[in-house]
Amino acid sequence: MKLVGLMGGIGAGKSSVSTRLEKRGAVIIDADIIARRVVQTDGPAYDPLIAKFGRSVLQGDGTLNRAALASIVFNDAAALADLNAITHPAIRAEIGVEIEALIASDVIVILDAALLFETPRAEMVAKMVVDIDPETAVTRLVAHRGFTEADAWARIRSQQTRSERLADADYVLDNSGSPDQLDDEVETAWLWILSLPNSP
Repeated sequence: MKLVGLMGGIGAGKSSVSTRLEKRGAVIIDADIIARRVVQTDGPAYDPLIAKFGRSVLQGDGTLNRAALASIVFNDAAALADLNAITHPAIRAEIGVEIEALIASDVIVILDAALLFETPRAEMVAKMVVDIDPETAVTRLVAHRGFTEADAWARIRSQQTRSERLADADYVLDNSGSPDQLDDEVETAWLWILSLPNSP
């Protein structure tokens, strides 16, 4: 196995890059999907979340109302820290299970995780960053994902800064251009990934 980390701020286009890498044969471990799984009604983070934030963050059927929770935590640093303290250990544990299942295989695994660099994995041989300027990210979030401009900026400010991500990257993938330009960026990145050593 060769484990490569992939991160970028919200709106940077990690999913677009992951999709292109998957088409080239990579196995994707998506921390966002795992994050949704751990807060399902039978997930390990569900009961602690309700205990902390109350039933106002639930929908009528008892499932988590992600928008209601987001409106609390992305405007309150202490509430975001509480959310992270509940969900991150569960997410890390699930990621560990998925990596363990692949570690003896001969595959390239891409770990797509927004908080990758704060909690790196020992098996990771390199870290890639999908990079765009924050103004472009906000424009895309408003145009394509239904965010208000204020909400988009709140999400961006809650994450690691662009300069922090870039300083810790082994490889930077520019997603400021067209989809065709992104195809070229990913192809170059894929060749770089193929040159990397296997995970320890």
